[in-house]
Amino acid sequence: MKTYTVSEENTLKKFTDETYAQASFCFRTLLKNRGIRVNGEHINRDITLKKGDVVQYFLTPAQEKKVAFTVLYEDDNVVAVDKESGVNSEAVFSALSAAHPTYFIHRLDRNTAGVMVFAKTAEAEEELLTCFREKRAEKVYLAVVSGKMPRPHAVEEAYLVKDERRSTVRITREPRGEKIVTEYEVLREEGGLSLLKITLHTGKTHQIRAHLAFLGHPVLGDEKYGDSALNRRFHMTRQQLLAQKLTLFTDKNLQDICGKTFVSRKNLQIPSQNA
Repeated sequence: MKTYTVSEENTLKKFTDETYAQASFCFRTLLKNRGIRVNGEHINRDITLKKGDVVQYFLTPAQEKKVAFTVLYEDDNVVAVDKESGVNSEAVFSALSAAHPTYFIHRLDRNTAGVMVFAKTAEAEEELLTCFREKRAEKVYLAVVSGKMPRPHAVEEAYLVKDERRSTVRITREPRGEKIVTEYEVLREEGGLSLLKITLHTGKTHQIRAHLAFLGHPVLGDEKYGDSALNRRFHMTRQQLLAQKLTLFTDKNLQDICGKTFVSRKNLQIPSQNA
């Protein structure tokens, strides 16, 4: 059993997604089986939580053991993890914070798997944030996308405009919003799909997914910017996008990890046509 206290008004579903990854995986089952209590009362539906509410989760041993992330590297200053698809970055942060002070540096979308790094001290937080801000953090992704790319390698530029109300972004050639630069290299092509290596030269919200969709090659499994018919054909409900590598060029107190590359243990492949 896990117990958490709500710090601000939220829905039970969102609070669970951001706080306890293992419960997020089986949220509907927990509601059905009366495995969640709020202030001692069994809950069978999503409700609004208030500040100070106490939420208790009663998971089976098998549910508790489901992996949300794996630690790739840890020292006194930083911890690098390999996040699973379907896990909110906030839930990883919550789990790490239960063991030691933790500072958020960057996020991955819920259904994007791969490498994230967190700071363990205020000094490390400042340095890592500066590293990301000054583009001294090299981020490499893998993505399976629809169609055949027009060139085997390209650096694409565009502009990204956020729609905060809809939690989406729009890509345009017009100089509006934020400039984005996305580099791709084709690793493999098969059956109308392409496996790409993506290098981010800017790191904006939903950049890879939205930019590739704008180019006519949406990420397979992407339910927000993707091709719904293609996703159904391959039975994909999560985007086939992996944050494969993260290299940090740090200084000052983080010399030990300067130039170090954290690599995900996962991989992406073009799915079978018989999927």
